[in-house]
Amino acid sequence: MMENRIYQMIALCQKARQLVAGEFAAKQAVLEQEAKLVIIAEDASHNTKKLFNDKSGYRNISCKEWGTKEKLGSILGKEPRAVIAIVDENFAKKIDEMISKSQ
Repeated sequence: MMENRIYQMIALCQKARQLVAGEFAAKQAVLEQEAKLVIIAEDASHNTKKLFNDKSGYRNISCKEWGTKEKLGSILGKEPRAVIAIVDENFAKKIDEMISKSQ
């Protein structure tokens, strides 16, 4: 139940154009410190997880492992995505809080 609400919130965030999807776009958002929350799919590769945990941690950007690549991609209407970055502070806080409660 909570999982569906999180996916709905991510979809709403995308509709508001407050997220970027994909490794390249998310990495750019992190490096430019535009990202407020990074979500890495649990089935992403070890290297991807390490890269985003390191880059986000260095810049004090919250980084969570949650969901699957297939589900993250499908909720956004795209191919499977290993990483998404939320660029809006309010969406980021709410989604971060929801993910923390669900784990």
